[in-house]
Amino acid sequence: MKQPTKAIICAAGLGTRFLPQTKAMPKEMLPLIDRPVIQVIVEQAVAAGVTDIIIVTGSTKRAIEDHFDRSDELEAELREKGKHDKADEIKRIAELANFVYVRQKGSPKGNARPILNAKHLINDDEPFFVFFADDFFRSNVAWPIQLKEAYQKTGKSVISLIEIDKKDADKYGIASLTDDVGDQTFRLSGLVEKPGAEHAPSNYASVGSYLLTPGIWPFLEKEVVSARGEIELPESINELAKADAVYGRLIDGVWHDTGDQLRYIKAVLDLALESKEYGDQLRDFLRDRLR
Repeated sequence: MKQPTKAIICAAGLGTRFLPQTKAMPKEMLPLIDRPVIQVIVEQAVAAGVTDIIIVTGSTKRAIEDHFDRSDELEAELREKGKHDKADEIKRIAELANFVYVRQKGSPKGNARPILNAKHLINDDEPFFVFFADDFFRSNVAWPIQLKEAYQKTGKSVISLIEIDKKDADKYGIASLTDDVGDQTFRLSGLVEKPGAEHAPSNYASVGSYLLTPGIWPFLEKEVVSARGEIELPESINELAKADAVYGRLIDGVWHDTGDQLRYIKAVLDLALESKEYGDQLRDFLRDRLR
């Protein structure tokens, strides 16, 4: 069974919720303490065996390219100052994978568009990861590895799932399950977009990480426009589920979406509280502040 070695990261959004901060800095470069969000996604993908990272960007995303590029001048200056650990880290980031950048283009837009923009870089017979650069999991086992385990078990496309309270079912695409095949993996009949608590087929929600097989391409290429006037990946996943099989993996970890201010703050705090270096001090500060 062919193993995935490529990942598409969708990073063309404008980040308007974070303006004016994102006027000059891409939202994907917002820091999680000392690493941008997109670096966390890249590192976890590499842990799952990815060697080629395809980042689909927009016109304001040059900082992403600079971040994953070598900076000989900066490395040399750090070494002159004896900061070899920092220089080594800068070099390591640039050598994580082979990076390819594609400018998003085409209409109608939607979260399927960047995947189609990167199609020419994916072989016809290979599975591939898709990540959206807003969200990630804090997990002991990298969440792309968990998706890959489910793919190795089933041989089919796999989407990431989180467990939610049904009262929040109006905020997510909710998975309709048919079979529990073990190892927190379920066969799906499809996804129901924001059904609300009364109509939710389960309490498992789809979030933005996927391991897709080549069978998805014919459905993506139809460019079916949704009620929102966009071409959307969940629509193609539902069609694939009818024609073949699609599975969901309940990810063992804490999911974070950094797409709005409050969730971003929560993500930063969650990671900071896990720090061995300053987690305890932050806890003490928060206790004092909340008093």
